[in-house]
Amino acid sequence: MFTHSIRRRLVIGSAALTATALALAGCGRSEDTPSGGSQPTTTVSEGPATGNLTVWAMGTEGENLPKLMEQFKQANPGVNVTVTPIPWDAAHNKFTTAITANTLPDAAMVGTTWMGEFADLGALDPTPQGFDNSGFYEGALDTTKVGGTQYGVPWYVETRLVFYRKDLAAKAGFSTPPTDWDGLKAMAKAMKEKAGAKYGINLQPGGDGSWQTVMPFAWSAGANITGDDQKEFTFDTPEMQEGLKYYQSFFTEKLAGTDLPPNQTEAQFVNGQVPMFISGPWMAGSVAKAGGDAIKPNIGVFQIPKNKTATSFVGGSDFVVFKASKNKDSAWKLVKFLSDPKTQASWFKMSSDLPAVKSAWEDPSIASDPLLPVFGKQLEDAKAPPAIVNWEQVAKAFDTEVEKMAKSGQSPADTAKAIQTKASAIGTGGS
Repeated sequence: MFTHSIRRRLVIGSAALTATALALAGCGRSEDTPSGGSQPTTTVSEGPATGNLTVWAMGTEGENLPKLMEQFKQANPGVNVTVTPIPWDAAHNKFTTAITANTLPDAAMVGTTWMGEFADLGALDPTPQGFDNSGFYEGALDTTKVGGTQYGVPWYVETRLVFYRKDLAAKAGFSTPPTDWDGLKAMAKAMKEKAGAKYGINLQPGGDGSWQTVMPFAWSAGANITGDDQKEFTFDTPEMQEGLKYYQSFFTEKLAGTDLPPNQTEAQFVNGQVPMFISGPWMAGSVAKAGGDAIKPNIGVFQIPKNKTATSFVGGSDFVVFKASKNKDSAWKLVKFLSDPKTQASWFKMSSDLPAVKSAWEDPSIASDPLLPVFGKQLEDAKAPPAIVNWEQVAKAFDTEVEKMAKSGQSPADTAKAIQTKASAIGTGGS
């Protein structure tokens, strides 16, 4: 799921983690069929795209996309594409105002947390036949599905891993990273007791976006956010409590701290004060920038440790066509172009956005990197919250209760119950 409010940039390189800016930011389905719902009857016509297309994109993507459109126009000389870059902090209001006023573009990049809302407003065109859905990571593909219907396709992705100091891990007695919950806890303890760390791992004690770090443990314990029909929340379950209990234990055992200054993760990692944290690919470059050449060889990553599963969070952005478009056929041809593996690899080289299409990860620019392939492996088991209208409100309630659990000792059972009560009162939204 794309979380624009905490989006950051990174620098990651080839074997030595040199300067490539990376943006933030599973098994296939049968070709042409949007997962759930009925198969669409519309198809993308043969032949090149023609006419005028208007496209909106946010942040750095909006700045870089015109370069990629030159490739699209070379293959489709009869089309003219106008890209409008939009600042992230103004994007949601601009979209909702345009939906109300019927002044939307033909196609756009859309944050995955907005998919449920925009689909509920009737703004999105269902994905037509002709897209190879088996090529996308499953977790990313799920972000395009609302009420059993697929809208758009995943455009780029990110996921969360555990970052760790290789040199301090060796000092703590770990030559290889842990693979399960017990191993992560043991490594955090050893980092503190043997490697001189103040805390073994940096975990968010609540606050904005903390659910993204907590939910991988809950998902790995077998929890779900909603039932299959996405109409009822399922936070108050033994599985959710198990994930919350494990997360809280790092704070109660003083392996993670509630007193760490915010926005200093890189410095704390570099100076060895807190040599592990969970985050996305952008942090590799941030750490490398903070620590210089000395830290680069010691930056390691490993997948979320396993309980029942080893499930992480998937974020990124989708690309959609709006129902009001007067040139939907050419707009979908543009979306198909953007999801082509060659285009995805080309876009990575322009923007450093990680491809949503699995085969694009075979490109040497990604495959030869020391860290990126681990993110690709994690994307095979990664989830996003369901595409429901009110998720942003529910997420804030979740973050509030996690903070009570981490800082005030609220029990995991009471935390799960409180999240359930608040979420149920907010509702999933939708018509």
